[in-house]
Amino acid sequence: MREHDSDGPATLRRGRRKFDDDESDFLKRGRLEPALKEDPDLPDEGDGWSTWDAAEQGPDPRPDWVRTEHGAVDTELGILKTGKEADVFLVRRYLPSTGAFSMLAAKRYRDGEHRMFHRDAGYLEGRRVRRSREMRAMTNRTSFGKELIAGQWAAAEFGALSRLWQVGQESGLICVPYPVQLIGTEVMLEFVGDWETGEAAPRLAQVRADDDTLADLWRQMTDALSVLARAQVAHGDLSPYNILVHRGRLVLIDLPQIVDVIANPRGGEFIARDVHNVANWFRARGLAVDADGLVERLRYEAGLR
Repeated sequence: MREHDSDGPATLRRGRRKFDDDESDFLKRGRLEPALKEDPDLPDEGDGWSTWDAAEQGPDPRPDWVRTEHGAVDTELGILKTGKEADVFLVRRYLPSTGAFSMLAAKRYRDGEHRMFHRDAGYLEGRRVRRSREMRAMTNRTSFGKELIAGQWAAAEFGALSRLWQVGQESGLICVPYPVQLIGTEVMLEFVGDWETGEAAPRLAQVRADDDTLADLWRQMTDALSVLARAQVAHGDLSPYNILVHRGRLVLIDLPQIVDVIANPRGGEFIARDVHNVANWFRARGLAVDADGLVERLRYEAGLR
């Protein structure tokens, strides 16, 4: 699911961003300086320097395609997906001195004024923060509380991907994008798709497959669900729309709502919902699947039976 380093597409490159103050009414104090048309620290090409050094970084062993060099630059190539909680952008991280590059999906969670929080309550059961003030703010959905929740979504997804990526490397039974870095409410992930064209891998919902391929995809699905159950977590929002199919492999994405099925009193319900959401898709395409039997097995593997 990874591409080798090579020259990427040049036609998608954006223009350089302009330098502006964070606030339009910001009052400058002290001696006046000549106004600069653009940030003098910007690289000669791309939108800005790589933020790798300032970020929480992904797990080891780190794939060799991850660009960790100080001279790497980032160029935003366009939007991949919009959603109620976050938008996902395609970013090319490029090292001008060698031509090596990687393609990343930058998932940026919306701030407290622009996100939809109607689904938060059930997923956040079982999650706690250390300070009672922060817990109250999250419970009451104040502006401060919403910002904390947004940070929790990003941190939860980064943590879940880090854990599951390592499990996948060891077992080969589950596949997720490599989590490259986390800064605030932005998670940067491995882009799953064609690195030359910037075309993302299709979602499971878009796939047209014969009986043998369907059976193989269902086997992969049950293996991945078993890995989650043994880790005592559920995806929480699994569906054919947040599973990619890349080179014959299922790749699970969108894990900010991952649920601790032991701490969350509705953990068993989340397992069952995940199973039935995907089982219905396979069943509608003619594959006989035993969803109820799988739910019972997963609950046992998770320690709920």
